[in-house]
Amino acid sequence: MTPQTIFDKIWNSHVVRSVEDGPDVMYIDQHYLHEVTSPQAFDGLRARGIPVLRPNRTLATADHNIPTVDQHLPIRDELSRNQVNKLAENCRESGIEYFGPNHQKNGIVHVIGPELGYTLPGMTIVCGDSHTATHGAFGTIAFGIGTSEVEMVLATQCILQVKPKTMRIQVHGSLGKGVTAKDLILYIISQITSGGATGYFVEYAGSAITSMSMEERMTVCNMSIEMGARGGLIAPDHTTYSYLNNIPAIANRHDFKSMLLRWRILKSDEGTVFGKELEFNASNIRPMITYGTNPGMGMGIDESIPEGDNTSSFLKSLNYMGFRPGMKLLGHAIDYVFVGSCTNGRIEDIRAFAGLVKGRKKAPGITALIVPGSKRVEQQAKTEGLTEILRDAGFELRQPGCSSCLAMNEDKVPAGKYAVSTSNRNFEGRQGPGARTLLASPLTAAAAAVTGRITDPRELLND
Repeated sequence: MTPQTIFDKIWNSHVVRSVEDGPDVMYIDQHYLHEVTSPQAFDGLRARGIPVLRPNRTLATADHNIPTVDQHLPIRDELSRNQVNKLAENCRESGIEYFGPNHQKNGIVHVIGPELGYTLPGMTIVCGDSHTATHGAFGTIAFGIGTSEVEMVLATQCILQVKPKTMRIQVHGSLGKGVTAKDLILYIISQITSGGATGYFVEYAGSAITSMSMEERMTVCNMSIEMGARGGLIAPDHTTYSYLNNIPAIANRHDFKSMLLRWRILKSDEGTVFGKELEFNASNIRPMITYGTNPGMGMGIDESIPEGDNTSSFLKSLNYMGFRPGMKLLGHAIDYVFVGSCTNGRIEDIRAFAGLVKGRKKAPGITALIVPGSKRVEQQAKTEGLTEILRDAGFELRQPGCSSCLAMNEDKVPAGKYAVSTSNRNFEGRQGPGARTLLASPLTAAAAAVTGRITDPRELLND
């Protein structure tokens, strides 16, 4: 029998039929919805008189447009309010489970799916959001889709997809002190560029990956799209099973043991041939920070912006950021700090930030947005005393939402201001028109928040 990758095993088991010289018709196990990419899909179904085929296979939440303060009040922005209200209406009419603002299970779609036990190994998962790759941390095929495809899945529970090529990225060794999963994925993207995995679905492996917690694995898989990949996944193992066993909705299932048996075969066979293989040494990775306007423009925090690239796009990017080739960023003053998003809005991220700022004070002039990824994370932070630590240091934990990751709500960074952000994209205007975004880990964000400048977090950890 020909050896198979974990990707092949999951893909092949979900193909309903193949179109000759065309795409595969794939069955989708779990469909996630949010308020931005779903309204037109529901309108399309109504226009054709088609109901949602399997509403129990879809879960919806409001996250992109909701404010992160005063969520008990009506949303002030009319467009945002209409989108959230429309999602609630569409879900009510279609019998889809929906977690709106203030619901105890509300949160960012890629945070609540895993923490509530909807995401399980071996699944195919889609959402009208590019960072659906997050769920690949559980050993799933998860990818973002467009609005017309959202309509297709609602109507048929299937989707047309061309099978991508496979790539394996192995990271050997152990990460050093102060170096996080966010630094690892930013390092990989900086090495292969923002288009280096285009056309591939990536499997992450190696000791640096398998030693990670589930939260860290989600951070890595989340940013697979930022190097052009269709998605990324990690084979499930004991860490995965332990995480799921701590979710009552999963652990109490009568078929949990039989599910474990099925999950244990979800790994790439020995002798499997990937379309492309890359290997990295974890010891070469240091705290990372971006200096440009795509996630591939990253460097070690103590390095200098590369010289020698005189392309117009490179120089245009640096001009937007107010930087120049050869420049060091250490010590550069910043204005905003954002901790949150589907990349770094989980409890481990809040713990890391709080751990570094504990006993210190927020630097004067810094605006900090500390945003939990879900109501559950918000409650955990309160239970663990993290909100008190943040308050003592001059910070405030806001309410859940996507927040200034993409500035579709009121959490915008003003033009010309520098923001150290734990989110996933640093495109021009991503956090507000004219905003200048530097992607980094929660530890690096914490170091910047208490010093008011770009600071190597290892310096404060040593203190």
